[in-house]
Amino acid sequence: MAYEGDPELAELRKRRVQQLQEMQASQQANPYAQAAQQAETDRRESERAEVLRRLLTPEARERLGRIRLAKPDVANAVEQQVINLAATGRLNRQVDDATLRLLLERIMPERRETHITRR
Repeated sequence: MAYEGDPELAELRKRRVQQLQEMQASQQANPYAQAAQQAETDRRESERAEVLRRLLTPEARERLGRIRLAKPDVANAVEQQVINLAATGRLNRQVDDATLRLLLERIMPERRETHITRR
């Protein structure tokens, strides 16, 4: 390699390999911790899905599912905002499709238009 003579780069590589080996050893040493962590994550996701099922109308859930396919980060932000509104008591009824669209307009960044000019 072109950088083999660089002692600083060699030291950085050595540290990174050691970090990766330590991470791998800790993961292999305690597989039960990983299983417990995965179970906890699954439980939280199922609770979140149940809360959203109660808070959103079927049309709103369908729209949110389509958005999740295209922009998962936006869908997560909308879900979190709906859950926060319900938790603070500012949500009096189920969120319908029109209300969901209003939330999306507030959350989604404005689109930039790209113009291509040919010469």
